[in-house]
Amino acid sequence: MVIAAVTSTADSFSKNKNHIFPAFKQIVMMDTVFQPLAWSYDTNIYEVNLRQYTTEGTFNAFARELPRLQDMGVEVLWFMPITPISIYKRLGSLGSYYACSDYISTNPEYGSIHDFKNLVQAAHHLGMKVIIDWVANHTGWDHHWTKEHPEFYRKNTDGNFFDANGWEDVIDLNYDNKNLRSIMIQCMKFWVDECDIDGFRCDMAMLVPLDFWKEARIELDEIKKLFWLAECEEIAYHEVFDASYSWKFLHIMESYWRKETNMQGVKDVLQYYHQRFPANAFRVFFTTNHDENSHSGSEYERLGDAAIPFSVFCCTWNAIPLIYSGQELPNMKRLKFFDKDFIPWTGNYALHDFYKILFGLRKRNKALRAGDPSVITHILQTNANDRVLAFFRKSGTDEIVVMINLYADKISVQLNDDLVTGTFKNSFTADPKNFDDEKLIDIPAWGFRIFEK
Repeated sequence: MVIAAVTSTADSFSKNKNHIFPAFKQIVMMDTVFQPLAWSYDTNIYEVNLRQYTTEGTFNAFARELPRLQDMGVEVLWFMPITPISIYKRLGSLGSYYACSDYISTNPEYGSIHDFKNLVQAAHHLGMKVIIDWVANHTGWDHHWTKEHPEFYRKNTDGNFFDANGWEDVIDLNYDNKNLRSIMIQCMKFWVDECDIDGFRCDMAMLVPLDFWKEARIELDEIKKLFWLAECEEIAYHEVFDASYSWKFLHIMESYWRKETNMQGVKDVLQYYHQRFPANAFRVFFTTNHDENSHSGSEYERLGDAAIPFSVFCCTWNAIPLIYSGQELPNMKRLKFFDKDFIPWTGNYALHDFYKILFGLRKRNKALRAGDPSVITHILQTNANDRVLAFFRKSGTDEIVVMINLYADKISVQLNDDLVTGTFKNSFTADPKNFDDEKLIDIPAWGFRIFEK
């Protein structure tokens, strides 16, 4: 690991003791040969729950949604596992997507390999990327390896297959077996070679040895440079992965809504991320995903009125934003995980333009780039620090001011910070705002304001 000390780009930052990052700071850069793709710094991720997305639940049916998603500004489509699902010890009527029975074929409910290849091509034609969920830690009980290669699996003291996490419908693979590692990488190569995918979201990545992921990325890089997202929050995994999850922040958002913590608790988590994670690491921020929705409740159950303002934060902080199937509706219900439970589309996508504006802003303003150590981020001081989360981001001449009211009443927010100067534009209304003339901004309950320069 290489550590470099750098100074701020402006004296004004060094004079403000409330800067979220010290003015003379240490930027931790992970010592790795892997470089993120140029398009990933300002991208976004849309998780596709194919089973619940359409009445048909197929690749071909989902393809009809691509123009709408492109218009919304979606860039990366993450498909939950598209592989066949084991029948033995299956949960519910359809089973878990994460209980695979074969790594190199598609779930027949979704369609054929040819159908998926056509879907990837259609997405590419519209300028979108496609990544697939890769479940390397375990398989379902009737994966064909259980008979062909039982040595690929871990065994308990009785000599039987098992899962160390207590998940009853899957069994753990054994990465001490070198042949397993080789074949697993060959299976991953299949989807790159055959379907031209653009990356992997790796399920429970921390349960699989880091050195395996390193082997896999080195070999796959020879075929195509990919985007790698780890479902984990282990800092060391950024030696291989471009992006990781941010459960800690998800949980502090939920705690804030439940009044179990305060604004300082929220800022403490952000400070933890800054101090502990490499400055060039992509963090994926979200208010919901398939696990949270099905097992813990929709974002409106878990975050209430704070769901929308926190969504704004996820799209404007130093992160790659992730949204889940139906968030643009918005979907208010929990979707069943093991059974068919169609998203209640109405044809009125109430949050389509909301996300379109946020995703467009990320593309045109370099101050919103994720994982870019040259971008300066500063927590702004206001007359309502305990209720308003306000921050400033800057890259060259590009600047962003974000003010989020996490309170149940309207607040007239006074900026007590001299960093914000000159005329900005309201990103949602296009109205000008001259901060030299007036630093008072009215924000409605659970509302927000974004200004760009």
